[in-house]
Amino acid sequence: MEAANDAKILVIEDDANTRDFLRRGLQEAGYRVEIAGRADAGLDLAKQNVFDVIILDIMLPDGDGMQICKNIRQADERVPILFLTALGTTEKITAGLDAGADDYLVKPFKFAELLARIRTLLRRVRPVSGQPSPEQTLVFADIQLDDYTKTVKRAGQALTLTATEYRLLFMFLKNPGKVISRTEILNEIWGADIHIGSNVVDVYINYLRKKLEAGGLPRLIHTVIGMGYSLKEADENQS
Repeated sequence: MEAANDAKILVIEDDANTRDFLRRGLQEAGYRVEIAGRADAGLDLAKQNVFDVIILDIMLPDGDGMQICKNIRQADERVPILFLTALGTTEKITAGLDAGADDYLVKPFKFAELLARIRTLLRRVRPVSGQPSPEQTLVFADIQLDDYTKTVKRAGQALTLTATEYRLLFMFLKNPGKVISRTEILNEIWGADIHIGSNVVDVYINYLRKKLEAGGLPRLIHTVIGMGYSLKEADENQS
């Protein structure tokens, strides 16, 4: 079956059987695949090439997957990173997302689910077609998001967002003033079938706020206690 696009995927996985399984399956799905069996080799490939998705084992014999993720993020804020992990606790998952990953999949996993996760990650960073949409520019207060070029500015200054942060901001800009629950955010950003605690939403809200509020700019994403979050102008009763 051909993939909908000719995306290039980097797999960093130390287990030879898992590497071969992923390479064959992804190539059969139409993706171009690069493989690394060690952390250092994977990091070199990530820094020297442009990938559409990186699949990263969280436990590598020659390096910590979370640190590798952080190092990749220093070089590329936008590439989606999916962790493969045998550690499925909320704390471990949150730590992985905190390191800069966009998604995770717990071993053992079904390959069909991996493909679905990859398609979701690609949709976050790639336009559906080569043409601008009628609503390609979203504006609220001094925030401007161009969904065709995938760029964001606040007060005229360009912001560098990860794929997940971008998707989160896009959701708020499409729903200004609406109170959006943590469950709605989880379903929209990570998918309805993802099993993680709502504290992951809080972590990413804080990431996005720090970037939006850099330099002392006023808060626009407010906590609505007991209900969720809302994008609106400052209100002294909100946080």
